[in-house]
Amino acid sequence: MAPQRYTFAASKAGARLDRTLADRLPEISRARVQRLIREGEVVVSGVISTKPSTRLAGGELITVHVTAVEPQRLEPEHIPLDIVFRNDEIIVVDKPAGLVVHPGAGHSSGTLVNALLALVPKLSLVGGERRPGIVHRLDRDTSGLIVVALTETVRLALQAQFQERTVLKSYLALTDGIVHPPVGVINAPIGRSKRDRKRMAVVRGGRESNTIYQTLETFDDHTLVKAKPETGRTHQIRVHFSYLGFPLAGDPVYGRRKRTVPLKRHFLHAHRLTLSLPSTGEVLTFTAPLPSDLTHVLNWLGG
Repeated sequence: MAPQRYTFAASKAGARLDRTLADRLPEISRARVQRLIREGEVVVSGVISTKPSTRLAGGELITVHVTAVEPQRLEPEHIPLDIVFRNDEIIVVDKPAGLVVHPGAGHSSGTLVNALLALVPKLSLVGGERRPGIVHRLDRDTSGLIVVALTETVRLALQAQFQERTVLKSYLALTDGIVHPPVGVINAPIGRSKRDRKRMAVVRGGRESNTIYQTLETFDDHTLVKAKPETGRTHQIRVHFSYLGFPLAGDPVYGRRKRTVPLKRHFLHAHRLTLSLPSTGEVLTFTAPLPSDLTHVLNWLGG
């Protein structure tokens, strides 16, 4: 469903942005208003604002994009999963490309959450109704490691680790072009694209976004890199490398129009994940090897 667009002028000087929106849009809860702001759906005087606590001077032109949320009943589905680790606190899954993490617009079933509910029925009691147990996400066509919380206490503890940036994530990505410099840090704020609301982009006023990377191997016109996102923005690695001028190979959204490798998705794999087990503090590291479609590409390139 297409998002609704609301535009109005801020009338009260000194008021918080989230309070102003909640007052002007009473049909939307304040919690959802705050989520819309953090997700980059609110533009204040031409600049995306991602802080609910922002104080307004009065007179600013505010635009809000709101997508209608349709209530859904999540049904368990017996979908095979590659379980890397499981105890009574967490499940770590090696997610295949093509599997959506949770139901949403256009994906009411056949998701990782539906599969997990069949595996762990009590998961329906953990966290939000639409995203039970989910503490972070991977794009549909990104393969690799994702951790799921099995209790509410663990979910909150893992969320805190992600917010404090103590969870370490490492991805393997193949770019079009020879990345230069071969090692570096991409510091560029990310928010909704002003030209296409379905895309993310590096934008002024976007949320702080940092990606550390290093080259692992170079080919004639491609680079295999290890990327470590210090922040967890939507499409962060894909957006950052596109911004750098080296989009991910096979990326239909942020990459080159003509495919340069024999691959039907973008080349991005969540290879390594390190976290602390909430109950004991034990540090655990998990790895997931490249799936066959990605190793085929490297072999095709001569790697």
